[in-house]
Amino acid sequence: MARKDFQESELSAALTSMRGGLIGVGVLSTMLNVLTLGGSLYLMMVYDRVLPSSSLPTLFALFFMITVAYAFQGAFDVMRSQLLADIAASLDRRLTGRTQALEMQLSLERPAARDRLSPIRDLDQLRSFIASPGPAALMDLPWIFFFLLILSLVHIWLGVVTLFGAIVLAGLTWSTDRVTKKYVASVTDAANQRRNMGDRNWRHAELIASLGMRSRIAASWDKAHVHFLGEQSRLTDSSKMLSGLSKVFRMFLQSLVLTVGAILVINGEATAGVIFASSILSGRALAPVEAAIANWKGFVTARQSWGRLDALYRQAPAEPELRTMLPPPAKMLAVDHLTLAPPGTNRAVVTDVALMVEAGQALGIIGPSASGKSSLVRGVIGVWKPARGTVRLDGATLDQWDPDELGRHVGYLPQSVELFGGTVAENIARFEPDAPSDLILAAAEAAGVHQMILQLADGYETQVGEDGLNLSAGQRQRIALARALYRDPFMVVLDEPNSNLDPEGEAALAGAVAAVKDRNGIVLVIAHRASILGSVDLLLVMQGGQARAFGPRDEVLAKMNAAKPQAPGGLSVVA
Repeated sequence: MARKDFQESELSAALTSMRGGLIGVGVLSTMLNVLTLGGSLYLMMVYDRVLPSSSLPTLFALFFMITVAYAFQGAFDVMRSQLLADIAASLDRRLTGRTQALEMQLSLERPAARDRLSPIRDLDQLRSFIASPGPAALMDLPWIFFFLLILSLVHIWLGVVTLFGAIVLAGLTWSTDRVTKKYVASVTDAANQRRNMGDRNWRHAELIASLGMRSRIAASWDKAHVHFLGEQSRLTDSSKMLSGLSKVFRMFLQSLVLTVGAILVINGEATAGVIFASSILSGRALAPVEAAIANWKGFVTARQSWGRLDALYRQAPAEPELRTMLPPPAKMLAVDHLTLAPPGTNRAVVTDVALMVEAGQALGIIGPSASGKSSLVRGVIGVWKPARGTVRLDGATLDQWDPDELGRHVGYLPQSVELFGGTVAENIARFEPDAPSDLILAAAEAAGVHQMILQLADGYETQVGEDGLNLSAGQRQRIALARALYRDPFMVVLDEPNSNLDPEGEAALAGAVAAVKDRNGIVLVIAHRASILGSVDLLLVMQGGQARAFGPRDEVLAKMNAAKPQAPGGLSVVA
């Protein structure tokens, strides 16, 4: 079972595909640790051979050899660091597309988990750790036994004393793991909370300032910041204490080895060169433990990121790349007993809705606030997955379509208009690379927004700013309508499309709906204003998440007017 799990892990498979680089890192680590013996051997030869003989040629020859050894050691160390950085970058390139898709899927299906889960952030932490000195320190840990063997061959007591030190430092490493694991999770949660509050304050700065909430919001952020600093301080204090203990103990151990060596020399069991060489060698033997403790926070963070990513990859396997491509829809939309719940909850907000819209028809959706209108269209376009029931285009359920391919056949204007940083043309073309100008212009003409765009400072090349900051609400809505109409999608879904429009914009909207019908497309319009309903053929009345009436517009309106008294404004009784 363990073997099967390993094979099924995308992360393990990605690392395994880089086995050549990992083997190279291992070979370089071997050569580095072997070359580390050079300094100790040089010191021992100088004390035991050069000084007694006063031979300058021997000294120069030994110095030349140790210089070459140090040069190779430095080169190998740089090569190992560069190779680890290349492995980290390759891992990122291999997984970034899959991870971004997973991040998007999580934002749609589990939006409440944003504080805790971010696959892209976890991949960044993995890449940063692999490119850091941490992996090299961990790979050097097994070489402690090699140095212990060398010391034991020199004299058994030198090996025993160093082994004692290794056991103590291993205990410190274990303590570091126990302590930092808890604190790292707390620091991560506090950092996420502070970052999300900062993002919220940035997005809503105008509202905060206009409502006199600046001091209260600042106090709230300051509280989160103080909490973060406190958690970070606890982690830093614990790490520094353990790192300091390990450093002091390693220095003490070197002196202890030197003392044991001196005793051996006094007893005639070793030479003076052995004393100093053994002291340096014991310190080098335990240096990886100290380095591992210093990098343990990064190791714990990377291990947690690995666990989260691996679990998410397993929960949401990658979709097969090759799919049977369905023809563009051209006949009908059928919703059959559809029940929807917001992502991450079990509370149904749309229950058992059924309807059918044929090519060339427009459906108006009306009802009071919180009746399920916007939720329904989210299910119709595939953003929300059905809890029960189906949504079909030309008989095919939405999950039979490639998501990007389905998006080409859907035009969506959400209630909260969202434009992206870029030009007007890029937003209309949905940031399609090398989008044909004639299609961009055609979408703008269909939305009745061409002349308005020409009046902007740079026309179609005007920068809209992030979230359309440089445009008015009405301009954003009309440009978003053009985006929904780009490439003549079969199904156009408009959620309160006239909420920010002036009379000219309303006329353009009505013309756009008529044009979609004329080319045998389908239009779904959520409306609070009665004016747009003159363009629809069918009417759906939502209330309490259920369809209270559905059918030809005039029949539904007649039944509604007969069922309850007319209110001022006509349709306002239901809209």
